[in-house]
Amino acid sequence: MRNVFDAIQECGHDEEFVPAEGEDFIPTDAPAGSREKIDVLAERILRGLPLWHPMDRNDYSGLTGAVRPRT
Repeated sequence: MRNVFDAIQECGHDEEFVPAEGEDFIPTDAPAGSREKIDVLAERILRGLPLWHPMDRNDYSGLTGAVRPRT
């Protein structure tokens, strides 16, 4: 399969899929766009969980990052 359209043609789709929340559906403190957050979202998809948890981090408060001087 080269893209999502090939996947739909080959496997079909489930428009009525409803993600199931279970004990393993826990919030993440990973900031948006971070590798950690992307990994959490990918794992949720693989497990059939909802993509977004209502208690996921939604801001960048309290975070610090490395600052590189301009060259």
